[in-house]
Amino acid sequence: MTLPFRQVDVFSSEPLLGNPVAVVHDADGLTEEQMAAFARWTNLSETTFLLSPTDPAADYRLRIFTPGGELPFAGHPTLGSAHAWLEAGGVPQHPDHAVQECGVGLVRVRRGRRLAFAAPELLRSGPVDPPDVTRIATALRIQPGDVVDAQWVDNGPGWVAVLLRDAEAVLALEPDQGAFGDLKVGAVGRHPEGSECAIEVRAFVGSLGIAEDPVTGSLNAGVAQWLAGTVLPAAYTSSQGTALGRRGRVHLETDDAGVIWVGGDTLTTIVGTVGLGD
Repeated sequence: MTLPFRQVDVFSSEPLLGNPVAVVHDADGLTEEQMAAFARWTNLSETTFLLSPTDPAADYRLRIFTPGGELPFAGHPTLGSAHAWLEAGGVPQHPDHAVQECGVGLVRVRRGRRLAFAAPELLRSGPVDPPDVTRIATALRIQPGDVVDAQWVDNGPGWVAVLLRDAEAVLALEPDQGAFGDLKVGAVGRHPEGSECAIEVRAFVGSLGIAEDPVTGSLNAGVAQWLAGTVLPAAYTSSQGTALGRRGRVHLETDDAGVIWVGGDTLTTIVGTVGLGD
């Protein structure tokens, strides 16, 4: 079976400095095993498969796989897959946005200067128990007292986020990857006032088959739902990927209805076909 394929760089206006997602078009004929095997083979943080929607309100359906398994939702695959679907000739029902069907339901992807998705509701929120804070601090190789605050910000992947004293503390982390267990941990620290970006973010996701995700839309969405309008401005730019030699930029804003929009630049880097067996 030969299918159209794109690889899209997400969250950077400069080629090769964002987070790539592999996108397979017209994937209705693939089995779940074929999807999982291809995701393991690409070895990217996420590989996605565009399918026909089952909900009449959706423009397309998306399945999202990491090397370690399937996710109900993820941010950079949402933007990269919407970019690929539109570039391949997809026509949304609404001129200003597309509607993606995925494991968390329907997700709007707004069109404009850059694509942006509406942050889905958190599946788990609230403070983190002290034993879990200690466990996270141990995995990050810092002291529990170095954690300024911690919050569950799970919109599908399972995120828990910790706020450190500043961006330098985030960039200095040298975590013990094996100590995270099944936790997906985001570390956040503020840049000095007047900087290009308000915060530095890192995402540690060893249980998904990779150590650190370069640039992460779902984590940034959850962090904004936690901190935007209080600790952080209602609209700001996040930096991620610096520690991995990337230059990811995630643009976050809160609209008048209180919806968090998570935006990023998207660039196609590879176009072709992929053979996935019979």
